[in-house]
Amino acid sequence: MKPGWFAHPVMSSALAATWLLLQQSLAVPQLITAAVLGLLLPRLVHGFTGTPARPKAVGTALRLALVVLRDIVVANVTVARLVLSPRARPVPAWVPIELDLRDPRAVTLLATIITTTPGTVSCVVDETHHRLLVHALDGSAGAAAIAADIKARYEAPLKEIFE
Repeated sequence: MKPGWFAHPVMSSALAATWLLLQQSLAVPQLITAAVLGLLLPRLVHGFTGTPARPKAVGTALRLALVVLRDIVVANVTVARLVLSPRARPVPAWVPIELDLRDPRAVTLLATIITTTPGTVSCVVDETHHRLLVHALDGSAGAAAIAADIKARYEAPLKEIFE
């Protein structure tokens, strides 16, 4: 079955907005290119993406985006301090996180959020046991505290958005 032109409206909007942000221009040629990319690329990759995501809580999604952006900035500063300070003694840790999320798109987005936040690297998504194994650069707060923070800051809003 062929997808419609707006089969993935969120992806179309994100692609168009990303193009315009990268070009830093609202000139007519850039607007046309953004529209073409936003319409054609989702249509081309439709067979790989499956059914489009229909977020249920747009306000929560916007708040989550702001939280993630803030966390990326704060984590960059924290990691820079750890790396540049001769007295810093980070305690690397593997943190298992039991997931309440069941939607594969939400789990993928959670793993993506974790990998884009400096100081943490998502290593294993265990679909069988619904768990995520995360490597933290500094686990001195304790694995349970790190897991609780990730669940509260990222997993809870994702659950509200996708499930």
